[in-house]
Amino acid sequence: MRILVTGGAGFIGSALVRHLIENTQHEVLNYDKLTYAGTLTSLSSVASSSRYRFRQGDVCDEQSVGAALNDFQPDVITHLAAESHVDRSIDGPGAFIQTNIVGTYTMLAAALAYWSKLTEERQAQFRFHHISTDEVFGSLGETGYFNETTPYDPRSPYSASKAGSDHLVSAWGHTFGLPVLITNCSNNYGPYHFPEKLIPLMIVKALAGESLPVYGNGVNIRDWLYVEDHVRALQCVFEKGVPGQTYAVGGNSERRNIDVVNTVCEILDRLQPRQGGQSYKGLITYVADRPGHDQRYAIDATKITTDLGWRPAESFETGIEKTVSWYLSHRDWWDEILGRTKAAKRRGLGV
Repeated sequence: MRILVTGGAGFIGSALVRHLIENTQHEVLNYDKLTYAGTLTSLSSVASSSRYRFRQGDVCDEQSVGAALNDFQPDVITHLAAESHVDRSIDGPGAFIQTNIVGTYTMLAAALAYWSKLTEERQAQFRFHHISTDEVFGSLGETGYFNETTPYDPRSPYSASKAGSDHLVSAWGHTFGLPVLITNCSNNYGPYHFPEKLIPLMIVKALAGESLPVYGNGVNIRDWLYVEDHVRALQCVFEKGVPGQTYAVGGNSERRNIDVVNTVCEILDRLQPRQGGQSYKGLITYVADRPGHDQRYAIDATKITTDLGWRPAESFETGIEKTVSWYLSHRDWWDEILGRTKAAKRRGLGV
């Protein structure tokens, strides 16, 4: 098939592109604006493939999106392009409304215009797959899990913008008959993760000998999903999922933030010890919490496992070991990003 990936130079998008080129026979068009978090070096391993092509463009630009669809003639659109950092959404929510809501509307409008001109056979095969987050469901208490029927309760500008985009996709399916799919995933981690997010940020700060800032008291809980497991789930959904359905994708790996940071430190202690022999844990500091910080996320992925046969291959222990090892051996990739973007700067403190 021909797969158009929006945001294909981002963290999850680039992992999906690499996976599709390396492990399938699909052709891929990477459509990306190349904002601060879009990094084409994440795709150097597949850039020379005859089945891969790149087109720079903005999901909010209807003319550009329409031209990309008409030129590439995709069978599937996987819509990953989004502003995704909660802290940045607190400091500047406008960009999140524009990209995540207006951009998704623009993609849907262009996709509907493109789909309506296809033959009946190609219309039946086409999929618009929207990739979203578990954060749209709000915050869990000590027990329970998010699933496909959990009511929406977004708490941050980021999660509110993603909730809005989910509702638009669902509406285009119900009202216009566009064959849509939605996935809501838990926190991803792994290679090529932009170093403003928790795990890569802790790794690069630790290696620089800087303090490791843990928000609040560090007891907020996330369900961690290795990115390569996630992109296999995405392939399962757009190849075998039922149009109109939502699938929740989780790693079954709940961890407190402080435990995640401690684990990173323990692996670094073993793989690249500090001079003097002190543990990297000595760099941990507790800082002012993020406003409205959700307490716990956890996903029940029974539906995608039962219906589509997907399950994560990596435990948190194996995935985090691979991740830390990757950052140790790819310093050139993230050093350049740190110098160019100030990714490690603290954001999201609010007014």
